[in-house]
Amino acid sequence: MLSTSQPAADIAIRTVHTNADVTVSRSRARTWFRPAGLAPVVLAASLLLTGCAAADLGKEGGGTSGAEPQAAASGPAAQNPAAQNPADKSAEQLAEQPAEAPAPRTGPSPIPAPAEGPVDAPAAPPATGLDLREHSTGDPESPWVVVNKRRPLDPIDHEPDLTVVRGYLVRTDAAPDVAALLDAADADGVRLTLRSAYRGYPKQVEVYEGWVAQLGAEQADAVSARPGHSEHQTGLGVDVGGTTRPGCDFEACFAETVKGRWVAEHAAEFGMLVRYTRQNSAVTGYAPEPWHLRWVGRELAAHMRATGVTTLEEVFDVPGGDYAD
Repeated sequence: MLSTSQPAADIAIRTVHTNADVTVSRSRARTWFRPAGLAPVVLAASLLLTGCAAADLGKEGGGTSGAEPQAAASGPAAQNPAAQNPADKSAEQLAEQPAEAPAPRTGPSPIPAPAEGPVDAPAAPPATGLDLREHSTGDPESPWVVVNKRRPLDPIDHEPDLTVVRGYLVRTDAAPDVAALLDAADADGVRLTLRSAYRGYPKQVEVYEGWVAQLGAEQADAVSARPGHSEHQTGLGVDVGGTTRPGCDFEACFAETVKGRWVAEHAAEFGMLVRYTRQNSAVTGYAPEPWHLRWVGRELAAHMRATGVTTLEEVFDVPGGDYAD
C-alpha cells in the first residue's frame, strides 16, 4: 500500500522504507494492353480476374490490439530516490520496446472447428487437493491470515516475528520466498527492489493520518489502510519497484513495466499474490496496486492460480469490501 518508510537498518524500532488493422491498403496495378488479336484480349481478361480474386483475399489481413489502459492510481505519487543504473536501463529499455505488428495474411483466416459438447457448460475447477482449513484466517501468526477493511488484526497492535531481506523487515516464514523472488528476478535481468515491507501499528497510524491530511478520510481509505487493517503490519506484505521507470513506482503504470509484467507472471511461483487488482477491487476494497505482493505460501498461491481465484476473501469465503462504518 502507498506509503513511505525508512530502511530496516532501524530494526530496533521496526520501521521500514515505504510502499498495446494493420490497415492493408490494396492498390491494384493497372496494366495496359494493346490487343493485336483475340488471344491477347482473352489473356488480359484472365489476368485481370485472377488479380481481383487475389486482392479480395487480402481483406482477411490480421490486426493488432493494444494493451488495455490502466486506471490512474488515486493519491499523490511516491517518488523513488534511487539512482538509475545505466546498465539496468539499457537492458530493460530494449525489453520494453513494443513488439512489431504482425505481417498481414495473404489468405483467408482458417475457420475453427465447432466446439464439441454444450458450449455453455462451465468447466469444473481443477482439484488441487489443498485443505483450505489447514491454517487459520484469523490468527495473526497464520500464513493465511486475512486482513482487510472488515477484518482487523487481533490484537490490533500485533507484532510478528521478523527478519531482514535486502535491508527490509519481513516475517520470518515469508523471508525465504521473498528473497527467492528477488533472486529469480535478478537472474532474469529484471532488477526488482523492495520499497516497503513491515510497518508496525504506530507507523501505520502515522502513514494513514498523513493520507487523511492530504486527501480526506474517504480518499485516504482507498489508498491506505487504517491502523490494524494493513497487510504490512503482518510482515507478509511487501511493495516492489525499480529504477528503470521510477515514476511508475507506487503507480498503476507499474503493471506495464518490465518489472510489473514479470511480477504478475512469476509471483505465484514464490508463494506470493498481486493482492490488489482492477478486477478484484470491489472484493478487496482497495484501488489497484500492482506493486503490492502478499505472501501466502507456494501451495495456496498454486491453488489460487489453478482455480482462477484472485482474492483471499473468495478463497476462504470471508468478508471483504469497504469498512463497515
